[in-house]
Amino acid sequence: MMAAMRCRALCHATVLAAALVLIGCGDDAEPEGEPLPPDAGTIIGAASAAMGAVTSVRFELERSGAPVFIDTYESLALDKVVGRFSAPSSADAALTVTVDGDLKTQLGAVAINGVVWLSNPVTGKFEALPPGYDLDPSTFFDPEDGWRPLLAELRDVELVGEEDRSGGTRYHVRGVATAERVERITAGLVRDQQVLIDLWLRRDTGLVVAAEFSTELGGRVSDWTLGLSDYGESFDIEAPDVDG
Repeated sequence: MMAAMRCRALCHATVLAAALVLIGCGDDAEPEGEPLPPDAGTIIGAASAAMGAVTSVRFELERSGAPVFIDTYESLALDKVVGRFSAPSSADAALTVTVDGDLKTQLGAVAINGVVWLSNPVTGKFEALPPGYDLDPSTFFDPEDGWRPLLAELRDVELVGEEDRSGGTRYHVRGVATAERVERITAGLVRDQQVLIDLWLRRDTGLVVAAEFSTELGGRVSDWTLGLSDYGESFDIEAPDVDG
């Protein structure tokens, strides 16, 4: 019985991934304009303004190391999120999760104006976010309450240098992000932790194309890698069919 349920979940996961049309973040390789001056404060100031004005973006967040759970029962550990965000507060995403430490499957998540739906890990059907889950995919990328203040409040900022990343030469900036903002950009999965975060930004606009940071829970470390691309694209994010 359990094997059949797991098979059904995996089959639905494949359908969900196709239905969401979520393609992993590609290279952001469009030509750059005049670079910002190579000064950490100037770069971060421009980045905060640019990220706060974002209207849409693709995002891909991967976690490795110690598990981080999306449910209060600590059954579903998040491995990867691939999604799309459209301002002011809409997103859809495919979440790769490990169930009870041994089965990898995929869930769909949709958020529109504060209403969240999650696909059932057994049936694959979308449901209103059930009790025991606290996951809003639109907050994985929140320009106004997440990224703009995260960058504006970044402490101990330093310009590491210029490096090739995501299809171009980027400014690599490092600083300490506040616990409140880290919680926001991880959709509440990481709480009460300030982190040292490495950022790779477009040299002309300051838009973030990649970020890396680590978090700790119970003495165990989780490593996070974020990719951002396709800024300004038009995404059609719709509420799922909960009756199908």
